[in-house]
Order: sequence, then structure tokens, then C-alpha cells
Amino acid sequence: MELGPDWAEWGLVGLFVACFLAATVLPFSSELVLAACAAGPWSPFSLLLVASLGNWLGGMSSYGLGRLGDLEKISRWLRTDPAKAVRWQARLARYGHWSALLCWAPVIGDPIAIALGLGRSRLGPTALLMFVGKAARYAVVLWLVSGFR
Repeated sequence: MELGPDWAEWGLVGLFVACFLAATVLPFSSELVLAACAAGPWSPFSLLLVASLGNWLGGMSSYGLGRLGDLEKISRWLRTDPAKAVRWQARLARYGHWSALLCWAPVIGDPIAIALGLGRSRLGPTALLMFVGKAARYAVVLWLVSGFR
């Protein structure tokens, strides 16, 4: 999806929606939207909070999808090899809810969230660690956009 001027005009609501969508299986760059919003009138704390909450809720929806689904249906829906999904599940079982810290990562973040749900990772620690990882990523983006101040 191309970043148009409308995203910044939508303000914090647009930022929230963009960050939510970016944390689902849709390919989308919320960092560009955050960078555009950083030039606006909003405080860095507001931007960090809204972006982190939106992205976290999107990630938790992927976790919920995994929690409610089964491996074969999700593999078919996402068009992935079930054997690959089983390998991911085994890797995540080793590290448990700590894997949620990596849900911010491009490409692998969404499958990690889904696999954590499939593996029935504990909700509380998974949600907390997922939020910490996503907030840390947006804090770095804001720091980079602000010119290293």
C-alpha cells in the first residue's frame, strides 16, 4: 500500500489503523506512516503510544487467530507448508512466550504471533512481551526520524 498524504491528515486515528493493519497478515509499512505523523503536531509520546497500541492489537488478533484455529486450516489459508508451520511451532515451544518479543520483526512477526496462539502460549506474558517489542521498535523509529536528538 502506498503512503499518501491522507494518512498524516487522518492524524492519530490513521496512525492507529495503519499500525493495526501492519501487524496483521497484510503487507504494510506502518513505519512510513509514523514518520509522516512525526512531522505533525503530535507529541512523540502520543505517537509512540498510539502506534504501539495499534500494532499490539493487530498482533494480538494474529495470536487470537492462531489460538482459535488449527494448524492445517491456517496453513491452507496462509498458503504455507504445514511442515514449515510445525517447525515454527517447535522453535517457539522452546522459547515460549519470550518469542513474542520478536513479533515486531518484518516477515516473521505475524507467523510468530499465529504460532504462539497455536501453541497456546500464556496470554498475559505473551501480550506484555509483544507490546514491549513493538513499542521498542517504534521508539527506535521515532528516535531515527527525530534526527537522533
